[in-house]
Order: sequence, then C-alpha cells, then structure tokens
Amino acid sequence: MTNEVMELRELNIGCVGGGTGLPSLLGGLKSNPWLRLSAIVTMFDSGGSSGQLRDELGVLPPGDVLKCALALARNEREARRVLLSRLPTLEHHERLGGHTSGNLLLSMMEQYSGDFIAAVDGLRALLGCTGRVWPVSVEPASICAEYGDGSETRGEVEVDAGQSRGHDVKRVWLEPEVAIHPVVAEAIPQFDAVIIGPGSFFTSLVPPLLVKGVREALAEMPGPIILITNLLTEGSGVAGSSAGDAARWIARLIGRPVDVVIANTGRPSDEAVARYAIEHKHPLELGILDPATEPVLGSFWHSRIARHDRRKLAFAVWATLSQRLLGQAASADGPGGLAGARA
Repeated sequence: MTNEVMELRELNIGCVGGGTGLPSLLGGLKSNPWLRLSAIVTMFDSGGSSGQLRDELGVLPPGDVLKCALALARNEREARRVLLSRLPTLEHHERLGGHTSGNLLLSMMEQYSGDFIAAVDGLRALLGCTGRVWPVSVEPASICAEYGDGSETRGEVEVDAGQSRGHDVKRVWLEPEVAIHPVVAEAIPQFDAVIIGPGSFFTSLVPPLLVKGVREALAEMPGPIILITNLLTEGSGVAGSSAGDAARWIARLIGRPVDVVIANTGRPSDEAVARYAIEHKHPLELGILDPATEPVLGSFWHSRIARHDRRKLAFAVWATLSQRLLGQAASADGPGGLAGARA
C-alpha cells in the first residue's frame, strides 16, 4: 500500500474584511511560515477617529487599515501601545484631541505622498509587517442600506444602529459606486484561497464585496472561498439569522458558492450570554448550509468576551487550507489537524 504524501508549499492567502475581526485573524495566522498573507480592507468607515479625519482632512478613513498593519507588525504589542493611544485635547490644537496617533500618522503620510497605497506601504515598512495590506478601493463612498419596512439609511454607524433598533436589512450598496484598486484587482486572482471574516457582517464584510470589480476578480481565483462566521448575531434586526444565511448572502454577492464555513459551536458562560442578550445579541447558530458548502466546526470563544480565540482559529484555518490545497489534511493527531478543528 502506497502512502499519500503531502508536500508543503507557501500558500498565498487573501483575507477580506475590516473592524476588529480581520486584524485578529491576521494576528493569529502571521506566525505560520507557510502562509503569505494579504489583507483586503474595507474603506467605508464613518465613525470615530477615522470618520472625523475623513470629514475634516478629506483623507480616506485610516482606522481599519491601521489595525491590520498593526496585527502584522513585527512587534504587535508595542506597536499597538504606541499607535492606538489617543492624543489628549490641546488648547491650541483641539481638533487633534481624541484621534489615535496611528490614524494621524497614516493620514499625514497620505497627504504628504498624495497616494494612500504609498502611505500604507510606508507604514508597513516602518512596522516591519509580515504581509501586505491593501485598501479595496481608494475612492470615497458610504455604506447605504434598505430595511424591510422600505426605509433607507446612509453611513456605517447608521446601518449598525438600524440593526440594533430592530430593522432587518434587505439590501446594501455603496454610494457612489466605486471601483477596485488596480493593484487589488491584479492580486486577487493570484491567491490560493480567499478568507472572508470574521467581522460585522453588513458594515465590515459586505462592503468590500460591493466594490465594482471584486466579483470579477474573485471569479478568476480558482481556490476556495472560506467564510469565518461571527460568534453572535448583531442586534434584534437579524434575530434568528444563522451561519448558513451569512454564507448565502456572500454567495449571492460574489456570484460563486462559499466553499467552507468555519463556525463556532462553543458557548460562553451563562453570565456572558445574559450580558450580550441585553444588546439583543445571541450565539449564532449554524443553520442550514447549502450542499456545496463544507462546515468546519469548533469552539472558538475567547474567555468571557465575544472574540475568536486567535490560536484556535488559526489552527482551524490551516487545517482547512491544508486539506483543500495540499492534497491531504494535516495529521489528525497534530495540532493543526482537521479532526481537531471539528471537535
């Protein structure tokens, strides 16, 4: 009997999203020497420091890109300590108060170079990042949503607030329509796989997929599409939604099936469940997946808060990639084994 041989090679992986979910994924994966990572980041943030800088300076919102670069930094902890600290309000510079030093740095680099991509590359070099970080587009736009009652809203913060108030989202679009950056359009077809999520579904995961040209680029990417679903539902407007529903939303947007859904089966403490229930957030159920979509299940809760455990998620991703792309699953007895990821 001839044993199958799995030959390891470097895998070129694109990770799509934003918010806090994408940096957490990148931070867990960057230590794997067999992965070459590229973050494709949403650029339609309208809240907090990023939104203010966009409105006041006319720059692209830097926050999500900054967090991804920090996650890939050589010394992530120290970089986060310095660049996520907020400047105090100064008597003669009140407009600078409350902004993170990293957001200001990236915005200044953009204004100096006149090119956001060049600014991001400069930040990557400064931080010694192990992967690439690209904005999905450098054209300004806002997220818009239509709810089940026919009402509409505009802006990331407002769309999130609508879900929290109980409005169910029926349609999401970008206004104005914007195009994929040529560098990103060229990079996506070269990926061995694309990972989407985790993150706020309608304000971090969906918007980059709405950019003109992303669907076409993904159609040329022969590898699998992997969706990492969230741990919780996102307010009373999406009560009863499931991981299967999220996969179908994504599949409709990109025009091809989601090949793998990595979903949580673990549960936090009763105290944590009760705390999140006050915000109308509940553990996300798997639901019904389409026949073409493979589930990879595991307990990914990190401590008492709704965050994926970086290490567990990274091992589940590697197990999935090795099975799909290297011809044979990683050993079930090893730390990255698919059997372990499904446990």
